[in-house]
Amino acid sequence: MPTGDKPPPARLAVWLCWFQGLYFAATGVWPLISIRTFQAVTGKKTDHLVTGSEADHWLVNTVAVLVLACGATFLAAAWRGRPSIEAAVLGVTSALGLAAIDVVYVARRVIAPIYLADAAVEAMIIAAWLASWLGDRRASC
Repeated sequence: MPTGDKPPPARLAVWLCWFQGLYFAATGVWPLISIRTFQAVTGKKTDHLVTGSEADHWLVNTVAVLVLACGATFLAAAWRGRPSIEAAVLGVTSALGLAAIDVVYVARRVIAPIYLADAAVEAMIIAAWLASWLGDRRASC
């Protein structure tokens, strides 16, 4: 590929699946491995207050497992080298949902402003998926 050329759209989708898969895997596994360090960065959580046990962060754990499942899906698509339309839809909608939650609940002062950093990453992911889709459409014309 000549210098300055953009990567083919299909390669962008593969790269994006690797990036989003690794990002989701890292952010999903973190609270499962160390709720203490996760809360040190993101703020105290209250989903364990029913039992009072730090081991009972049911909501944090639920979100973590779902984000990990998405991450595994992206990594599988990247490994195959052929991300499907379903992977792209999951990529955009999961990033959009997480970014929306980040922005809304930071604005309501429910979660710490550090979540806006995640919203920024999610926005870049959305933009990259859209660029990949637009590139595919242009390439097929």
